[in-house]
Amino acid sequence: MNSASFSSDPNTLCHIVAIPYPGRGHINPMMNLCKFIASKSNDILISFVVTEEWLGFIGSDPKPDTIRFCSIPNVLPSELVRGNNLSGFMEAVWTKMDAPFECLLDQLEPPATLIMADTILLWAVSAGNRRNIPVVSFWPLSAMTFSVNHHFHLLRENGHFPIPMDLLEKGDEQVDYIPGVSSTRLLDILPANFKEDSNSFFLKHMLDSFSWVRKAKYLLLASIYEIETKTVDTLKAEFPFPVYTIGPAIPLKLGNNSVSSLGDSELDYLQWLDRQPRNSVLYVSLGSFLSVSSAQMDEIAAGLNDSGVRFLWVVRNETSRMKEACSDQGFVVPWCDQLRLLMHPSTGGFWSHCGWNSVQEAIFAGIPFLTFPLAADQMMNTKLVVEDWKIGWRLKKQFPEENLVARGEISWFVEKFMDLKSAEVKEMRERAKELQEKCQHAIDRNGSSDTSITSFISNISHISGH
Repeated sequence: MNSASFSSDPNTLCHIVAIPYPGRGHINPMMNLCKFIASKSNDILISFVVTEEWLGFIGSDPKPDTIRFCSIPNVLPSELVRGNNLSGFMEAVWTKMDAPFECLLDQLEPPATLIMADTILLWAVSAGNRRNIPVVSFWPLSAMTFSVNHHFHLLRENGHFPIPMDLLEKGDEQVDYIPGVSSTRLLDILPANFKEDSNSFFLKHMLDSFSWVRKAKYLLLASIYEIETKTVDTLKAEFPFPVYTIGPAIPLKLGNNSVSSLGDSELDYLQWLDRQPRNSVLYVSLGSFLSVSSAQMDEIAAGLNDSGVRFLWVVRNETSRMKEACSDQGFVVPWCDQLRLLMHPSTGGFWSHCGWNSVQEAIFAGIPFLTFPLAADQMMNTKLVVEDWKIGWRLKKQFPEENLVARGEISWFVEKFMDLKSAEVKEMRERAKELQEKCQHAIDRNGSSDTSITSFISNISHISGH
């Protein structure tokens, strides 16, 4: 165990042990939620449990004094890259994390009064129940993806699972029977598992995780009530315990904006942005976890160059090569402060893989999307962006990854998408701003998310015996 010291205060209202799935798209929203809680109450101690690998990544990040880091051993050797062995990594999460977590749980001082666990860590619920510690299930993705997984049995009952061999041909079939979810293409629901058979270890444990939610005491959704109202209302009606929306689970404070606080690389791209016209820059980022092929990267570079549009492109693995491939109208960086960039007045659009954290940040910033989903829940998020909210266009329309999007199509889409004089684009941008207002209202005092977090704190103080 590795943890910061914390003086045990008899007046401590509650001790939350927070355990996220060890991936950035899960750790970040749970940490942001913990910071929201800490900002509303000084009487709650939060022990944030990560693997030793992740403690090395985030251990020095700023956080409130009432949040401390604790670590457990890595579930796999560091040389096994998660992106290249996702199923193996998840199997290790499901079978190797539980014992060290329970050992830590039994050693913590003061003792835990509440466990807040990522929904897919099903063993955390049983660990809490055996110790009579209430468990909060935290779902860091959209309410839509929760409902699809929670009602997965309906896909079997309607003949859409096991996955048909000709999924790509049947992919446009509409699924209109998932409670709270509007009619959706089959391909948007099943791509993450479309190579899995119905008895796979991955699928079994994923679905088991959702069956265990009923044994929790609360469900927290990293979404905004106003943008997924129907889905959230459906889930609230299904569970016998409180269901709260606490989104957007993103870092709402941009931190110190003074030039002296920025590193040289960050200063470079922000100064470049400062020189560009308002709403003229397309921000391109395909996430921090999965990668596209080198061939697709070449097509993206050529398409961006040919479009004549200004762009800022975050490239993690081939930064130098893409810098050479891109023209002067573009700026290529290995990393950026995404929310700061999306909020910059020069940014006019977001070419995104549509990970849920990125979707929330762009909604918060009022920015429309070109969607380029790669895996997991990203097709469902694309469906929300393009069909339900109508604040984006599909650039990459389907899986598998091998379906290369050519430079000509990229160039055409980018040029059309960034045409601020287009009536269609103007309407899309207006809808993005309307969604931004809903997002802002949710986190304002007495907004839906603010009220949810306040109510949650009130409830957990009650079950803590105070």
